[in-house]
Amino acid sequence: MSTAPFVTLVQDTLQEVEALLARQADGYHPDLQAALHHLLAAGGKRIRPTVALLMGRLLGAPHRRLVILAAALEMLHTATLVHDDLIDGALLRRGMPTLNAQWSPAATVLTGDFLFARAALLATNTESLHVMRLFTQALAVIVDGEIRQLFEGGAYTTAAQYEHRIYAKTASMFELATAAAATLAGAAPDFPTYEQARRYGYHIGMAFQIVDDILDYQGDSRQVGKPVGNDLRNGLVTLPALIYMQHQGQQDPDLQAVLQNGGLFDAQRVERLVTRIRESGALQAAAQAARQHIDAALQALQALPPGPERDALAALAHYVVDRDF
Repeated sequence: MSTAPFVTLVQDTLQEVEALLARQADGYHPDLQAALHHLLAAGGKRIRPTVALLMGRLLGAPHRRLVILAAALEMLHTATLVHDDLIDGALLRRGMPTLNAQWSPAATVLTGDFLFARAALLATNTESLHVMRLFTQALAVIVDGEIRQLFEGGAYTTAAQYEHRIYAKTASMFELATAAAATLAGAAPDFPTYEQARRYGYHIGMAFQIVDDILDYQGDSRQVGKPVGNDLRNGLVTLPALIYMQHQGQQDPDLQAVLQNGGLFDAQRVERLVTRIRESGALQAAAQAARQHIDAALQALQALPPGPERDALAALAHYVVDRDF
């Protein structure tokens, strides 16, 4: 990510964001400081801050407030990951032990709560009531999505259910990044500029999660950071499996086991099902759905002012859909 051309324009600013993030536990318990440094050291693409910085610079947002916004976004994202890893029982993320692999559930939950609080404080420091409202709305959407998955199960069997889930999980955060950046640039929600910025964030977020779901079938465990077919093991019917089911997989006993049992726990059956889904053309159809979102994002981008930041946002959109294919 650090060598991607769309990062070059904001590389120095991202370093300011990193420094601000690193200071968020100053003065608090040493274990909270250690936890934050551990989470930040895990790296990550910092793609949400990058999106916000590029959009904000394109539209003329003040530099200081934009740095604070970018840090708030990454802190909010990190907080959701801490709780997600605990809920999922994940022991590794990006090749490093998760917080819950080392701490008790209580300590992990409290650390996630601390990160949410610091994200909220950073959002407040943007000095924009509307940005604060966007943050709280996005967090409510994210939590609602997690609750739905817990109580309704992971087997979303319609396109509408799937789209709702990936909006809550991923696209809502990208939409927050671009809408908040437009807000700091002075665009009110009823301005065309605001709406086009919001639409860009929404569509690249939807594409980002669809591609992640494809990589669960197409990549290897070193690329995606988890076993291939992990979603099926956990009972998640993502877009490739949904397309397969709709066209030829209604009677597939292994897919039915995912739907009925909340997961597929036999490694050989998972491997066979992954192979059938790969060979069905479902991955290509899912990739086309992701590209349609990117086309919509690029269309929204064309309505915004020209400049190097707009070019970088276009390159970032292509990166989202082309990574690791």
